Amino acid sequence: MGYDAIIVGGGHNGLVTAFYLARAGRKVLVLERREMVGGCAVTEAIWPGYKVSTASYLVSLLQQKIVDDMQLARHGYHVDAKDPAFFSPFPDGRYFFTWADSAKTLAEVAKFSKRDAARMPAFEEQLERLAKLVESLLLVCPPPFPPRGVGEIIDYLKLVGRLRRLSAKDMVALVKIFTMSAADYLDEWFESPEVKVTLATDGVIGANGGPRSPGTAYILLHHCMGGVGGKRGLWGFVRGGMGAVSEAMASAARAAGAEIRCGAQVAGINVKENRVAGVTLKGGDELEAKQIASNLDPKRTFLKLLDPDVLPTEFVETIRNFRCEGISAKINLGVKALPNFKALPGAPAPHHKATMHICPSMDYVEKAWDDAKYGRPSERPMLEMTCPTLYDPSLAPSGRHIIGIFLQYAPYTLRNGTWDDLRDPFFKRVLKIIDEYAPGFSSGIEHAEILTPLDLERRYSITGGNIFHGEMALDQMFSLRPAARYANYKTPVENLFLCGSGTHPGGGVMGAPGHNAAMAMLKG
Repeated sequence: MGYDAIIVGGGHNGLVTAFYLARAGRKVLVLERREMVGGCAVTEAIWPGYKVSTASYLVSLLQQKIVDDMQLARHGYHVDAKDPAFFSPFPDGRYFFTWADSAKTLAEVAKFSKRDAARMPAFEEQLERLAKLVESLLLVCPPPFPPRGVGEIIDYLKLVGRLRRLSAKDMVALVKIFTMSAADYLDEWFESPEVKVTLATDGVIGANGGPRSPGTAYILLHHCMGGVGGKRGLWGFVRGGMGAVSEAMASAARAAGAEIRCGAQVAGINVKENRVAGVTLKGGDELEAKQIASNLDPKRTFLKLLDPDVLPTEFVETIRNFRCEGISAKINLGVKALPNFKALPGAPAPHHKATMHICPSMDYVEKAWDDAKYGRPSERPMLEMTCPTLYDPSLAPSGRHIIGIFLQYAPYTLRNGTWDDLRDPFFKRVLKIIDEYAPGFSSGIEHAEILTPLDLERRYSITGGNIFHGEMALDQMFSLRPAARYANYKTPVENLFLCGSGTHPGGGVMGAPGHNAAMAMLKG
């Protein structure tokens, strides 16, 4: 007996898709290769007594509609808002905070520029207006591009109609934010280099580009969407680690009637007469299904699980050209002491609850990107450090902490050498940089895990180790993600759908691709 739908991959988007289909009465099976659900949103016991969010580590973008529909709080989902938001120490001994309290943030900005403090409210208000517009598109199925026929043209006119919510000034700002670099965009608002570089970090996280690369202003906006506890723009730590998000989703999906199997690797998607018939598991077992949704990235779905002969040649070429090489690395540490920063001594202290940035100037970040674009790991990478154990001490043994370091840049493709050779030297450089700002920090490390893009690919089966399942550049977004005419979650194979981050609206733990794919599948 077959299934109405099989979901290939139990990442968070796949679980969201399974929930909505099961709630609608469909017989649904989720197949997950690993022994746990979640994809990159997992909590793993990689050292005795520790529970580590090994890959993704913060939430903000998870859509409130999905949280409410799945009743995730009933299934154990709880988020602690990160406050302060950012802490940036500088080599000259100064430091900069941003807080949930706007007045406290403005006081911090004023330390560097009273003019910037005066402009900050208008900047934040404009970003919020633009974010609201873009957020209104997150749970929308992109119409085909280019439009063919009156119906599709009308769909685009409806989208254009949303722009009427914006003033002429904001329309100009919207065009700029989609096309400008983060540095140029921030230059139009602020004069303080310290304020600008702190804000610019959101424009380069996960991006194949530096702060002066066109398009990074949109990545900045992308990270400003969402919120925690009704407060826009905040990010938070999930109680129990990121795996608690996925476990709550799995529990909700099961409660709706979905079946979930872990340790079940899909070796191929079966197609008969251009219609999906089911899947073949590693080991040879075959399962039948009327519909299939792949939560894997586009390249892995179409180039690994399907016979290329069942796909149009032009489509296969488009997928081969879809850019999805990762540029970020994640380092997880188990430590007996928190970093004691020269700029602000003492630990634990409020700044350890923030995202702690080591990126002292725009030039510093741009030089880090210069290395990466020529195939070299950054000599001096940009670092983002977080300490989830200050919000949830149960994640580590008593008296110990977890430090997560997300850093730019670590290119997947290296000009010389391999990541297996360069991983440890890169790690040592990272520790040396941290010790410059927090002397002696490295001596308190008891456990360490370094995940380069190659490691992310190996462990989580994401092509190129790209955390977004594909670059979030203008030519790979909305109606072009992952390919023109196929951004509506459908594919050239009838009843085969995509539901992962390689579709609109892209990466991050937001659940929107899974929700939108489910709606498309329910329409048939």
